Amino acid sequence: MTPRTKGLLYLSKSDILHLGGDTSTLYVDAIHHALSRHAAKEFVQPLKPYLRWRGAEGHIADRIIAMPAYLGGAAPMAGLKWIGSKHDNPSRHGLERASALIVLNDAETHYPIAIMEGSLISGMRTAAVTAVAARFLAREGFQHVACIGCGPIARMQLTTLLEQFPSIAIISLFDLSPVASARLREELQQRFPRVEFLIAASAEQAIRRAEMVVTCTVAAEPYIPFEWLARGTFVSNVSIMDVHKEVFLQVDKVVVDDWEQSNREKKTINQLVLEGRFSREQLHAELGEIVIGRRPGRESADEIILLNPMGMAIEDIACAQAVYQKAVDAEVGTWLSLE
Repeated sequence: MTPRTKGLLYLSKSDILHLGGDTSTLYVDAIHHALSRHAAKEFVQPLKPYLRWRGAEGHIADRIIAMPAYLGGAAPMAGLKWIGSKHDNPSRHGLERASALIVLNDAETHYPIAIMEGSLISGMRTAAVTAVAARFLAREGFQHVACIGCGPIARMQLTTLLEQFPSIAIISLFDLSPVASARLREELQQRFPRVEFLIAASAEQAIRRAEMVVTCTVAAEPYIPFEWLARGTFVSNVSIMDVHKEVFLQVDKVVVDDWEQSNREKKTINQLVLEGRFSREQLHAELGEIVIGRRPGRESADEIILLNPMGMAIEDIACAQAVYQKAVDAEVGTWLSLE
């Protein structure tokens, strides 16, 4: 990408939606690229700092995270995602839990070239990671998905899966709030009338029925034991804290996006490592290694496979770059001067 001198392009959420930013293919392609560059070691991605100030009384989902990265390849790009999360924003303030901005910097001049609303991109790229992983880790032709948690992240996860996998025929939903489950079912049913949406009475009931499980909660403590998982299940542990430690030790394969990012902040893998019960050698692969064919994905129909995606800054930069390029081509957004 050539250095730009026009200024700084600002993209609001409305601009990104106008560009089709609520559909999945752009993000799936960008995530495939980012994971491939990750496996090729063509990236720089410092460990992300967590900014918290509420001490022991704070919820695990209450934080602001800075996520800088450089992503190489034919069109290198650098940038930063600055993402805030407050677990009770929906109930206390009528706001979505997460908010974000993304800044892109030209890889040659290091000048900022774009700033854009980041919560939509962040949610859609997380869903795209699940979709790319499902290509390699879910059963071929899988039909039944369980989704635990029915908020905005769940909507993006399921919309992406339904757009990318026409084989999906049944989706089981569970949320501690029956209103949230019913609202998501109604919304998705209108867009995907061919699919049967079931509201489960419990997380266990939803999970035991499914070939694929996606967690989209703000759970602070695990609640999914190994016994709930049927043979052949693929679990995308998006919200990270939902699955019991023992599941990591009993499934056939554990896959992460990035080992260094996963083994920190006292997340489940980090706890197991500190206890001496898990190591890099026991990890099956980082997802990028599977994407480029260095490591196998699913090898038999009855394997139980767990993906633990912490979320990587290079994924945000790759998706934001794709949105930026689309905006420039379509002349969408507002140019701001740095002078």
